[in-house]
Amino acid sequence: MEKRYASFREFWPFYVREHSHPVNRALHFVGTTLVIGCAVGAAAGHVYLIPAMPVIGYGFAWVGHFLVEKNRPATFKYPLYSLAADFVMWSKIATGKMGEEVRAAHAAVQ
Repeated sequence: MEKRYASFREFWPFYVREHSHPVNRALHFVGTTLVIGCAVGAAAGHVYLIPAMPVIGYGFAWVGHFLVEKNRPATFKYPLYSLAADFVMWSKIATGKMGEEVRAAHAAVQ
């Protein structure tokens, strides 16, 4: 029986382990940054960018999962937690703290 996560706090270490490869994380970072840019553009009146947001965000992420990490994106089972975690990971990458998260998440299961 597969574990179900009842909270974001429980889900986060799983999410981090699913993003162990630095290239996968980099692809997520690029995709999320472009999504943020699209959101800013849409807010400035370029509403045609709105449909591009999920295509760009998921496109980069899914390349990272299917071709680099060789795993199934967590968004298929945990769409809201995964969306929130994408932005948490983005901020941790931007501040140089994601490496610590990866090490801690892997240490917790050993």
